[in-house]
Amino acid sequence: MPAEDTEQPSFTDIDWEEQAVSTARLSRTAIVEIIAFTVLIGGFVYDYAFLNKSATITWPFVWDINSAEWMFLGTLLILVFHAVVPLYQNPRMTAYYWKEFKKNKAAVASLILLIVIFVIGIVGPIVLSPPEVQFTDRISPPVFNPLGSDGTWEHPFGTTDQGMDVAKLVIFGMRVSMEVGLTAMVMAVGIGSIVGTVAAYATSIERDWIDELLMRYVDIQSVFPVFLMLLIIIYLFSAQLWFIIALYGIFSWEGIARATRSEGLQRAEEEYVQAARAAGANTGSIVRRHMIPNVSNSIITLATLLIPGFILGEATLAFLGFSDPGVFSWGRTISLGRDNLTSAWWISTIPGIFLAFTALAFSFIGDAMRDALDPRQQADSNAKEGDR
Repeated sequence: MPAEDTEQPSFTDIDWEEQAVSTARLSRTAIVEIIAFTVLIGGFVYDYAFLNKSATITWPFVWDINSAEWMFLGTLLILVFHAVVPLYQNPRMTAYYWKEFKKNKAAVASLILLIVIFVIGIVGPIVLSPPEVQFTDRISPPVFNPLGSDGTWEHPFGTTDQGMDVAKLVIFGMRVSMEVGLTAMVMAVGIGSIVGTVAAYATSIERDWIDELLMRYVDIQSVFPVFLMLLIIIYLFSAQLWFIIALYGIFSWEGIARATRSEGLQRAEEEYVQAARAAGANTGSIVRRHMIPNVSNSIITLATLLIPGFILGEATLAFLGFSDPGVFSWGRTISLGRDNLTSAWWISTIPGIFLAFTALAFSFIGDAMRDALDPRQQADSNAKEGDR
């Protein structure tokens, strides 16, 4: 049989624009995320434009949403779509990470503690009425008081010299700490990871001036007295909680930027990045889809270690009287009891214990995640065991 006369396309016949790799295609998860954030932003705009900042969820409980809580809802969405969903979609890798993580018993206990604090901090302020000044039950001791007579279960952690229930103050402080720690962390991670990976990729494509410009700014910010600047800005403009969270997030990302740049310089030379560049992917796509995911181990570890610093920073501001006066944070409660340490030790001590253990729990989890996510840590550990 005669061979079929099939005409093979030449190099110039191929429509290379049609064959180019598309970087604009969205996954189903990305589409759901966009819809979720659209709804959230729509609710925020409606709150501020039509409800005069008084949006309230009335089912199944009453929840008056303020500015910091709108930010916190956005943070929770980011964590769901960029932490929970990836873990769910990769069960094998998740099982491996959990196996390595649970080797650290202190970290597992810390994780349980933080889950309890997170759940109580979210649900508690919705189902409980805010702490109020009372003219009765002032300086009431906790139920178990080793230094004197015991109190009642009506106020299990005792009351302040203004009659406010310390248990309620602690529960409301849980939400404030989670809002500050998680929201500021997400902001810092977002800014720092973008700056670090862009600087690394710019170096790999011989745009050194971009790297130099970005990293010199990082150097300037890292030596600037940020806490003093926070005090001045809050004193001059506002002491609202959302503003404090934003300041912490905006001025605390230089460590993330340095770490991601260091890792990114290595990843930028990998074959998958070179292949993406050769396929026509733009800089934004390469940074978002190839650089940042492959330096995420360092980002996650540093992120967990940033959170206790933010929580302690807000508590310090509240203790000094520079935080939002309408927010019941742990620092503010500790400040309420500093004049009554001898006669009412529980006012400052109990929220101080929660503050210390929360910060310590995040530190334990950060160490365990570093060991679980960083292969170099595992290699060093195995080498030490082999030397014994």
